[in-house]
Amino acid sequence: MKESKISIKSICLYGLLLLLSITILLPFLWMVSSSLKTSQEVFSVPMKWLPENPVWKNFQEIWTKIPLLLFFKNSFKLAIIITALQVLTSSFAAYPFAKMKFPGKDLIFLCYIATIAVPWQVYMVPQFILIRKMQLADTHLSLILMQAFTAFGVFLMRQSYLSVPNELSEAARIDGLSEFGIYRKVMLPLSKSAIATLIIFSFVNVWNDYMGPMIYLNSTELKTIQLGLRMFITQYSADYNLIMAAALISLIPVGVLFLSMQRFFIEGVATSGLKG
Repeated sequence: MKESKISIKSICLYGLLLLLSITILLPFLWMVSSSLKTSQEVFSVPMKWLPENPVWKNFQEIWTKIPLLLFFKNSFKLAIIITALQVLTSSFAAYPFAKMKFPGKDLIFLCYIATIAVPWQVYMVPQFILIRKMQLADTHLSLILMQAFTAFGVFLMRQSYLSVPNELSEAARIDGLSEFGIYRKVMLPLSKSAIATLIIFSFVNVWNDYMGPMIYLNSTELKTIQLGLRMFITQYSADYNLIMAAALISLIPVGVLFLSMQRFFIEGVATSGLKG
């Protein structure tokens, strides 16, 4: 009788999770379906989830409407450079907070992590004035410099370092390794899951960033994919099939990155809070 109750509970739980998953995926499925229709079929009544004659040329046509390939290149450039810088600076800054002793360590770490709670809108204007006075407005360098550091990345990497036994770092010091050597040869190899997690978070944030590029980038040749999609919507607001096709294409890099690092991402999220 007890096994039967457990089985019923499990079935109900999995059924609920399946229902929630379908609900979450419905907008995405509608986007995929709409990208394969004509503009007249997108809002046809009754709605057809599976188009009778898929219009594959939508995915060819979007590249000729606006310089979408250029926007992709700009987004890739920013996402790769900023992600690499965030991984480098976060992993390096987290090491002393996790494995070294110095006066005020906990207070400095607390103050630094507290900046996560400060909304970007609070310092948006002073930041823009600073970038303009440095004559970096309308350049990719402005976005790179502003996003090269992340408090969340430092927190994530510190939690990962704390899960590494102190005996390993002590043994490395006895063997003559410097602190930088311990960071490079001990901590980084044992923190692959956290690094993969940080890569995913950083890449997705930069790739999906809209407000930053909108404020700092004016030239068309510098705009990112998000600004390109907005430009596409402005110019072709009636062609929802093309809009959905462009939006679907823009999701591919993020999806490929997540699927390739899914195992490390799950491990990194699961282990980042084990020790504090």
